[in-house]
Amino acid sequence: MKKKWNLLVMLLVLVVGGVLAGCGNGSGGNVDIGIVLPTKDEPRWVQDEQRFKDALKDSDYTTEILFSQGSSAKEKENVEALLNKGIKVLIITPHDAAAAAAAVEAAKKDDVTVISYDRLITDTDAVDYYVTFDSIAVGAAQAQYLVDHAEGKDVPLYLYAGAASDNNAFLFFQGAWEVLQPKIADGTFKIANSSVAESMKDKKDLSRAELGKVIGQVTTNWDANEAKNKAQTNLTAVKDDMKGDVAVLAPNDGTARSIADVFKSDGDIKNYLITGQDAEKASIQYIIDEKQSMTVFKDVRTLVKDAMGMAVDVLDDKTPETTGEYDNGTKKVKAKQTDVIVVDKNNVQKELIDSGYYKADEFTGLK
Repeated sequence: MKKKWNLLVMLLVLVVGGVLAGCGNGSGGNVDIGIVLPTKDEPRWVQDEQRFKDALKDSDYTTEILFSQGSSAKEKENVEALLNKGIKVLIITPHDAAAAAAAVEAAKKDDVTVISYDRLITDTDAVDYYVTFDSIAVGAAQAQYLVDHAEGKDVPLYLYAGAASDNNAFLFFQGAWEVLQPKIADGTFKIANSSVAESMKDKKDLSRAELGKVIGQVTTNWDANEAKNKAQTNLTAVKDDMKGDVAVLAPNDGTARSIADVFKSDGDIKNYLITGQDAEKASIQYIIDEKQSMTVFKDVRTLVKDAMGMAVDVLDDKTPETTGEYDNGTKKVKAKQTDVIVVDKNNVQKELIDSGYYKADEFTGLK
């Protein structure tokens, strides 16, 4: 009986030991780099997740990636869970730029270096670095595409924006407005769906508050269904002189596809130019099929490389390289900026296929 008991104890020790051993990287043991992304419901962030995994697969450092699913409360829980695993660096894309301040302040109390990823966390001094695409340049590129491809005068212009809780939405719209406003003033475009923007059409430089008022009227909240409903409401409300050949500033690919579907189904819309951003696979197919005009390609491989390089520098006690700074309302945050590329049907092959970002057999009709 005693031998059986000893054998049972040994088996229990082995089982428990095996369970504990299985709790290594990202599942219970210490984690070096914690990554918090905003949602799994947008292809962009699932893509980023895979890029992060690929970037660290040959590294000695451990990482764990969590998703907040559009909830600031869940975001804070995720940060706390990662802090409990001993992270030394936090890479975080906030769901809500201001609400995320509480989460990163908890990280700073634990002497964790905070890297704001792609979206800047605002109104706190607890952000150490910001890795980003040049968001103003993104909006400017979208607007310039509309300017370069619009024909004639009095072209109806439909404005849409991202979420007012996202600092990037302000930067995108600011960049776009600075390019579009002179062309609104000279009669190239006429604003179709925003009385607030119409009231400011003679001002090139809008304050944060003024931008907020326009965005409040034309926001999609980065939601495809909300974008679809807003586009349907807009087209129902306008008169015939706001149809025909039109231009549409859509903030990203997910909203662009929804808005494009609405405009394409309206018999009074002859042609539409529509912008996008993120080079989502579905939108590249739309571009090939001439249902979306362009997208701003933000090479996530480069952004991930910049973020991970910065994190590893911190872990190696080195000072990360930065190329500028952004004011988050409380401090000027040192930043590393990544360039963006405009993609339309003329350069899909060169920028996305030849570069290895996508494979040609993932699309139909590619020339």
